[in-house]
Amino acid sequence: MPIATVNPATGETLKTFEPHGPDEIEATVARAASAFREYRTTSFAERSELMRRAADLLEKDRDEIAAIMTTEMGKTLAAARAEAAKCVKAMRWYAERAEGLLADERVDIADVEDSGGSRAYVRYRPLGVVLAVMPWNFPLWQVVRFAAPALMAGNVGLLKHASNVPQTALYLGDLFRRAGFPEGCFATLLIGSREVEGVLRDSRVAAATLTGSEPAGRSVASIAGDEVKKTVLELGGSDPYIVLPSADVAAAAKTAVTARVQNNGQSCIAAKRFIVHTDVHDEFAERFVAGMAALSVGDPMREGTDVGPLSSEQGRADLEELVDDATARGATALCGGRRPQDQPKGWFYEPTVLAGVTPDMRIHHEEAFGPVATLYRVPDLDAAVDLANDTPFGLSSNVWTSDNAEQHRCVRDLQAGGIFFNGMTASHPAMPFGGVKRSGYGRELADHGIREFCNATTVWYGR
Repeated sequence: MPIATVNPATGETLKTFEPHGPDEIEATVARAASAFREYRTTSFAERSELMRRAADLLEKDRDEIAAIMTTEMGKTLAAARAEAAKCVKAMRWYAERAEGLLADERVDIADVEDSGGSRAYVRYRPLGVVLAVMPWNFPLWQVVRFAAPALMAGNVGLLKHASNVPQTALYLGDLFRRAGFPEGCFATLLIGSREVEGVLRDSRVAAATLTGSEPAGRSVASIAGDEVKKTVLELGGSDPYIVLPSADVAAAAKTAVTARVQNNGQSCIAAKRFIVHTDVHDEFAERFVAGMAALSVGDPMREGTDVGPLSSEQGRADLEELVDDATARGATALCGGRRPQDQPKGWFYEPTVLAGVTPDMRIHHEEAFGPVATLYRVPDLDAAVDLANDTPFGLSSNVWTSDNAEQHRCVRDLQAGGIFFNGMTASHPAMPFGGVKRSGYGRELADHGIREFCNATTVWYGR
């Protein structure tokens, strides 16, 4: 895949970039390794000041980088601005809290008095150079939610970004340089997927984090496992959105529209499977379908556009295959199900709701990465939970109910890294983010995220 900016709203190639060759890759890795030797000894106060500067710069650059993101991957300009603001928030959050999150943990010597020690504690120390393999769908946020905690912990980062967002990738590398981080602390590698293995196997690279497809995750995990290196993987999801009789159905339906089409439907944590109790199914379906059908599809740069294009022609083709397979096997498109007639250029697809989906259809088991929802009717909570768990993924989940017993049951039984009641899934610096099953392993954000790439070191003193 060429490294290029291709506007998904028009299909036009705007800029192309020469990939980094072996010499440049070597020089970049060498600078990162050298930077780590010094940067790891800086104080939290020094790192915090650098991170605050980076946040301030990003805040000033918000409109500029938002336009770049929209041009490169098609998210609406409003969504791109919000993404930049979210990154600023996360950077400041870690700048303020990293020292406390990584403070030494005292071990009560009375608990280990038989060890013969006089005192002991746990210290969190950085691992080193961390390779980040990142996706295009949230080209700024996915990187910052790794970079902010990793840099605050004393690690350094190498970014291999998706090949269709090179300008965003280069901006990120430049952002941390402008903020004053020492040379080599964070650098962008313009390389293709084939070059990832060589970088990951380099002995100077300590660990890797990947957000992306399941095949990409398997590949990185396999290589890292062979090299005995730590990895964190976030590989997508097919999140359930359960609506039960005690829910505020109007609010659930309205939120469901946003939950499905956020980021043009191209979000790992977007709700994708809408599982509705039969007592409220018809009301929810009517409101939900009407809301999806009313969305404005078009130029993502235009204010008022709700849904822009998919990021690539292949992405739209993959989505069409899932919808066509479902309808050929008996599913019904209650709205959408085709390319919009008034958008002859670009990779647009209408917001779609499919009913009558059965287990023999691909979309029942595969992630639909675009504005396509599947709608199910269930007779009770048992059936809702069983259907919610009937997926190889387990990233997040949404449940609408005011019944405490039902909430406790869902917390106990839903197989997901997150459960959000009476609202839509969202990532926040204070809450750990990640999944189970084929959604990956490890956690980003919160204290869990900053400790993923730290060596939890036991320190013991004899009497």
